[in-house]
Amino acid sequence: MTAGDDPAGDLPVTGSLVVPAAVLRWRFSRSSGPGGQGVNTADSRVELSVDVLELPGLGDAQRRRLTERLANRLVDGVLTVVASEHRQQLRNRQAARDRLAAVLRAALAPPPAARRRTKPTRGSQERRIQAKKQRGQLKRQRRDYD
Repeated sequence: MTAGDDPAGDLPVTGSLVVPAAVLRWRFSRSSGPGGQGVNTADSRVELSVDVLELPGLGDAQRRRLTERLANRLVDGVLTVVASEHRQQLRNRQAARDRLAAVLRAALAPPPAARRRTKPTRGSQERRIQAKKQRGQLKRQRRDYD
């Protein structure tokens, strides 16, 4: 973790979008998994939630894209990510921040360019026809044996 990765600070998502720390909501609970006796006492599991519709600095198109792409992950407009793979709460907090930023970055990414339709090459057409002829010839040979 570097100095700029403060788990309590603002969350940079893209060059133009930074989620302010004030809109991030944290919840901590006991985690399952490794940790020995400490897993029973430490609240190391982290849930990080943000209301994506209330994010400052988003345009209408970005808001629409977020709601469409994250529709199955939103509960009342709130996106929640969970991290419990580490024993320390601090590392889980950083993992949750990274995961939230990655989800938002992927949802905000512009759609890929539409594929330009192309015609099959003459060689590929000839190979296709030749393969069909060979297959038909094989089937004709099988018929002759019956």
